[in-house]
Amino acid sequence: MVEFAADLISQIGLLGAGLLIAIEVILMPIPSEMVLLLTGFNVSLGEFRYFAAIVITTMGSVSGALILYTFGYVFSQERIEAIVGKWGKYVGISQSDLTKTLNWFERYGVYLVFFGRLFPIIRSLVSIPAGLIKMSITKFVLYTAAGSAIWNSIWISIGVLLGEQWEKASAWTNIIDYAVYAAIALILVWFVLRLWQYRKSRS
Repeated sequence: MVEFAADLISQIGLLGAGLLIAIEVILMPIPSEMVLLLTGFNVSLGEFRYFAAIVITTMGSVSGALILYTFGYVFSQERIEAIVGKWGKYVGISQSDLTKTLNWFERYGVYLVFFGRLFPIIRSLVSIPAGLIKMSITKFVLYTAAGSAIWNSIWISIGVLLGEQWEKASAWTNIIDYAVYAAIALILVWFVLRLWQYRKSRS
């Protein structure tokens, strides 16, 4: 899969990275981390521009998410569950993953569209309940783009820093994932504390 990604990007450039990310949103067996690390490596070589890489891969994320949003918009929940039950295993989606995402969406609503982009599996499946409830397409695109831009920026930046060593990171993706999640959690805690202090000072 990594060789396929490298070949596609070498043949059609940054457009290939965006296409791979769009496919990754729908077909989870393609690892977004590796595609983004490879993209960052190309940035380090001067093949791609840093911000262009973030924009194109984010556009890919939004494009893939819109396909799943449309899937949720068009079909009923019962029909979607039946389709996933029959065909989900071929694209790495299980019935339990879908059920968990639907339950989380009921609890956290549209905020899951943003935060869900930072976590595997949820990143793909969250678009389906958004379509089911007929979430505003404008909000959906904005939240998806914002969350995806953060995720893509982090991994592209790591790829830039690693340079030629980017492929070795494949053995450490889970550890790096947890480090990224921890960093995001710390930032959120800091933001909440700052907001609480601001409101306290105003009162």
